Amino acid sequence: MLVRVKGVEAMALTEKRTPDMIEFLFPEGKDKAVTFSYDDAQIYDRRLVSIFDQYGMKGTFHLNSGTLGEREYITKDEVGTLYDNHEVACHAVTHPFFNELSQGMMVRELLEDRRALEGYTNRIVRGFSYPFGEYSDRLMETARQLGIVYARTVEDRMNFNLPGDFMCWHPTCHHNKVTDAMIEDFLNPPMYRNLALFYIWGHSFEFERENNWDHIRHICEALQGREDVWYATNIEIYEYVTAIRSLVMSADGRIIYNPTATPVYLMIGYTKACVPAGMSLTLCGEKQS
Repeated sequence: MLVRVKGVEAMALTEKRTPDMIEFLFPEGKDKAVTFSYDDAQIYDRRLVSIFDQYGMKGTFHLNSGTLGEREYITKDEVGTLYDNHEVACHAVTHPFFNELSQGMMVRELLEDRRALEGYTNRIVRGFSYPFGEYSDRLMETARQLGIVYARTVEDRMNFNLPGDFMCWHPTCHHNKVTDAMIEDFLNPPMYRNLALFYIWGHSFEFERENNWDHIRHICEALQGREDVWYATNIEIYEYVTAIRSLVMSADGRIIYNPTATPVYLMIGYTKACVPAGMSLTLCGEKQS
């Protein structure tokens, strides 16, 4: 099978595969991704951000705008610069138990948090993590209506799977559960695994409280600098996977159209290829039944 892609050179692979097999890849043809997610914006985020930047990691930091500037929390003036290489996302204004709130209070907690964080960062904020890990259908629907596109739970799934619903995004695990064996399994996966996502979450104050800053350094050192790993924020993962799920295929399977603004990488048989933003990829030759 040949692949024709305008303006994009296909890269031949040598491993044995079914000629008409199609599998998706992360940007630049990578098959693994790592992302971090940290809540509450306490002052220990400063040290954690420094560690992430040192090792080339990307994280998403979920902030409560109502606590910024209080004792043990970063200041409002820091938000726009401290997280410059990372993503800022919502965590509600006051970190409430959402199931106890009226609809109006729920809307205010979400919308005002988003509005404040966008003002501090001059970025559009679309991510969220559920305070206390508490969520419901009502909260998910309200968040969607207010422009939130993904929301993280605290339910560790201990796997590297992508979420079925980004508004109920279960992470791989809390950082305290990350082991060398888990890292080894992620970096050297079985042949059947595809698009592996290692999603680690927690709170930066936990490293200070438990005196285990060496643990996050060890994790970052073990995961750093891999050519086959994409280091991304939560929103980058969301946008790319959404682009994959937005691809349109012709009835005979010979044409793949990408209607999004994000190039999508894939493997077709023996070849890696890319469907550029707003363009089509045509599979040449007869389609096998």
